[in-house]
Amino acid sequence: MSRATQPDVLRLTLPLSTEEARTLHLGDMALLDGEVTVTAGFVTHERVIAALEKGEELPLDLHGQAVFHMGGSCRQENGKWLPNYVNPTTSTRFDAFMPTIIRRLRLTSVGGKGGMGAECVEAMRETGCVYFSMPGGAAPLLSAGAVERLETGWDDLIEQFRLARYRLESFGPVTVAIDAHGNSMYRNLQQQAAGRLPDILRELEAARSTPKPVRPGDDDAPLS
Repeated sequence: MSRATQPDVLRLTLPLSTEEARTLHLGDMALLDGEVTVTAGFVTHERVIAALEKGEELPLDLHGQAVFHMGGSCRQENGKWLPNYVNPTTSTRFDAFMPTIIRRLRLTSVGGKGGMGAECVEAMRETGCVYFSMPGGAAPLLSAGAVERLETGWDDLIEQFRLARYRLESFGPVTVAIDAHGNSMYRNLQQQAAGRLPDILRELEAARSTPKPVRPGDDDAPLS
């Protein structure tokens, strides 16, 4: 782990070790190098679970790896698969699968947008895994850090649903939004919003109860 050119941005190499993951804290920002496996497929997660239950090998080795919820499209040039773009998808779509996948494969990082639910957070606390939040709507910025697609698995699926291993260089910035100690930025925000809601509702009710000032020209303004 090292500091990037910006003093508050870490430079991390994927896959992280469990020990490295446990050193990260909520709000840490990072640029990522190394390798990551990505997919945006619901059916892909179902296949991973089915393979784990049957004791079958996965087409790509995911043990101790980084898995991002992210789709992409590539073109072939000079024998390499170069990304046209990558784009994160909402991780909560896969909440039903991820606790099992995190625990069984001992993932050390997951990435995407929108966070993950409480059962996923608990699985990450148990195994030593962090969640990297990617900025939504920043596909051009993220695509610049995905430099090559190295291999794919389950090629009968459409391109975005396959398991695909990418090489990253300065990918991000991403934010540690769930750490490996059971802390979640999403849960904190929900609690803060719930705490503010009564005051907001009282302010709205008071605004509705306040008589509207009458201005000249309004229908109910007194005639002169």
